[in-house]
Amino acid sequence: MTILCVRFQLPPVYEAALPQLIGLLEEFTPVVQALPPDAALADLRGAERYFGRSAVELASVIRVRALALHGVDCVIGAGPGPMLARMALRDARPGLTRAVSEDEVREFLADRPVVALPGVGGRTARTLCEYGLDTLGRVAAAPLSTLQRLVGAKAGRELQEKANGVDRGRVVPNAVSRSLATERPFTRDELDPGRHRRALLSAAEELGARLRALDKVSRGLTLTVRYADRTATTRTRTLPEPTAHSAALTKAAYGLYAALGLQRARVRSIALRVEGLDPAEQASHQLTFDPVDEKARRIEEVADRARAKFGPRAVMPGSLAA
Repeated sequence: MTILCVRFQLPPVYEAALPQLIGLLEEFTPVVQALPPDAALADLRGAERYFGRSAVELASVIRVRALALHGVDCVIGAGPGPMLARMALRDARPGLTRAVSEDEVREFLADRPVVALPGVGGRTARTLCEYGLDTLGRVAAAPLSTLQRLVGAKAGRELQEKANGVDRGRVVPNAVSRSLATERPFTRDELDPGRHRRALLSAAEELGARLRALDKVSRGLTLTVRYADRTATTRTRTLPEPTAHSAALTKAAYGLYAALGLQRARVRSIALRVEGLDPAEQASHQLTFDPVDEKARRIEEVADRARAKFGPRAVMPGSLAA
């Protein structure tokens, strides 16, 4: 049991705290892979030898430190590989790490439905169930040729291996995050839609600047609004084109907010998350022949250089300067 899958119990608006929690895991091992918005994989093979403790014992220390330093509880699954650690996580509870040893793998998998296996979608699961292969134990016992006829040669081979507990995955350290998030809490429950929009503008400006600094573009935007009664509403929109343009992100954020149709809602905080990040050089931009849009993008480039030299508040929209 050398791989941990840790899910931090973060409220929706606190996803921006994930990098700090990833840093906590990196105190034990440099081989940490972020799984935004709230989880991570950690390879503890070296840490077990260095600290002289098992992965389960180290998991208990990680949970205590997350609570003590960040006020965040977590649930942890442990297994010989990333796939098994993720599956073990589903059975974990706060304060109780679910661990699967190499000797327990077949028993752990045998009675689970095929859809519980990572990479098996609804269509594949229905196909397998039609032929009586509704559990991983039955899939593991099925002839390889049968599985390949049902789901294809490569997929059938991978399916049989996974059903038998063969986990070829690995933890990829410093993997590029597929999302970035930021939040804007209010000092008191806020009724004013104008202040809500100001928070959205501020969050979109920050995310746009962070994307451009990383040379990334986003394909989707998620808005989370948390209310005074501690409930939350989350909405996601696919952007018309991959972008890191703050104006485009702000427009999409305003659209998501308007679609909620809030009527005097007491809002405690607002969070935005950009998702589906890709390298900027691989993105295409639809030419609009709009001089206003092109001027805004040139101004944005100049503002980025000024912020890099003089600080993040050197240049900002006028409505945020007050």
